[in-house]
Amino acid sequence: MKYYLAYASHDGQTKKIIGKISEFLEKNGEKIVFLPLVTGMEQLPPDLKNSRILIGAPIRYGFHLRPVRQFISRNLAELNQAHTAFFSVNLTARKPEKSTLQTNAYLRKYLEKSKFEPKKAAVFAGALNYPDYKPWDQLMIQLIMKMTNGPTDPKLTVEFTNWNAVEHFAKELIQ
Repeated sequence: MKYYLAYASHDGQTKKIIGKISEFLEKNGEKIVFLPLVTGMEQLPPDLKNSRILIGAPIRYGFHLRPVRQFISRNLAELNQAHTAFFSVNLTARKPEKSTLQTNAYLRKYLEKSKFEPKKAAVFAGALNYPDYKPWDQLMIQLIMKMTNGPTDPKLTVEFTNWNAVEHFAKELIQ
């Protein structure tokens, strides 16, 4: 089976998650085609009926990145008919009680509002890398973390991604 892995990544964690999923799929004999979403105007693969598509999107300040939102919006009818899977990456999912489709407000609200109906969906916690952020981003993320009882040390780098959950999702993709 051919898998198109479409994604946007702001700080690199979504790309890292896509990479881990692709490694798993390739080990299981699947063919992989990466489709980085930069503008949202990227073309939908022509052979969706004979392949699968996975879309990964990080949250930035409460919204999935614009290229992903635009790509899905432009191709909604085709994506809803295809064998499509979707995952969201956000720091809220670092809390176990907010790490499922049912409990993660960002993912749930996006799917409801967009009318996107992937066959499978998941949410993964991202990473926090204060030293790499621009001063404004660092300040805003610290404020958000303070409000949600998260780490605020500006020297801190923490990867919250549950790699076992990522592998479990990858296994579900080939079932």
